[in-house]
Amino acid sequence: MATIDHYEVLGVARDASPEEIKRAYRRLARELHPDVNPSEDAAERFKQVTHAYDVLSDPQQRQRFDLGGDGGAFGGQGFGFGDIFETFFNNQRQSAGPRARTERGQGALLRIAVDRPEVVVGAPRDIEVDTAVLCQTCQGSCTQPGTHEQTCDICRGTGQIQRSVRSLLGNVMTSSPCGTCRGFGTVIPHPCVTCQGQGRVRAKRTIDVDIPAGVDTGMRIHLPGEGEAGPAGGQNGDLYLEVKVRHHDVFSRSGDDLLATLEVQMTDAVLGTHARLDGLDGEPIEIEVKPGVQSADIVTVKERGITHLRGAGRGDLKVGIQVVTPVRLNSKEKAIFEQFRANRPPIAPEFSHFQQGLFAKLRDRFLNL
Repeated sequence: MATIDHYEVLGVARDASPEEIKRAYRRLARELHPDVNPSEDAAERFKQVTHAYDVLSDPQQRQRFDLGGDGGAFGGQGFGFGDIFETFFNNQRQSAGPRARTERGQGALLRIAVDRPEVVVGAPRDIEVDTAVLCQTCQGSCTQPGTHEQTCDICRGTGQIQRSVRSLLGNVMTSSPCGTCRGFGTVIPHPCVTCQGQGRVRAKRTIDVDIPAGVDTGMRIHLPGEGEAGPAGGQNGDLYLEVKVRHHDVFSRSGDDLLATLEVQMTDAVLGTHARLDGLDGEPIEIEVKPGVQSADIVTVKERGITHLRGAGRGDLKVGIQVVTPVRLNSKEKAIFEQFRANRPPIAPEFSHFQQGLFAKLRDRFLNL
């Protein structure tokens, strides 16, 4: 290395000032750094430039080089690889510092089952959840009452430990979280006995929830701030309630409309009748069956369906009619029907009348409403 002119390597005059030498090194380091220029020639020149700066930036080594000495062996105790990065980034590298012990809690998901009446008009509900809650003993401080956190003696409150590692280019400074305080910068000599120094405990609590009208299976209700309490008194996460609507024996749903099937006797289908249905909102529903109604006909009752989830108003109730034909008749009833048939003109059966069953008709009519 003694035969190499360090001034020539850096491209500066022999009487260059320390600032000129530093500027020259920064310019060359940006061009030749392995992260910028991966070629082997650039890597070799980068080593030469670094060594030249090691020598010329140190007054004693520069004086010895100017007098004909080697100016220090390559890879000596002068300018290290860690210093290279500080110079390369204009000495702006800073430690990340200690991490916060207080964190926001996680969100929670709970599945709940609701009944069809709750869906129609909405209803309040008490929900019991098992989540992390704030420790009432330490109020999230993680310490026993009357005690406090203390600055870590190992990292001096920085939360980081720096170590010098030897490399081909000199000393490399590495930084890692402090193993004593786990990067917090403080230690808890006397942790709370209730929460074991976490600032939160597991417990059951009850939440008042308003089940909105119009919800359906698969929808989620968002409750901000009702999730897990964060460590060390951190803000609560959110709670999500995933809804599953229970089956109902009478009513089913199509959008915001309710669907039901009403069985009527053949005589009522001929002469007409009225029926009463208990509504899911607690109010009775009057169904008018007009004379001559046929199986698969739909009777619509306005505004007796499900309340719209977004906006005012309700859907409709659609009642599918199923005419029930008697299968057992006594002699008097049979005589009446025979007389009725004799007075009616005959209708020749056609196969097209039987191509579609009752339930298929009901299904298609419901879908086409």
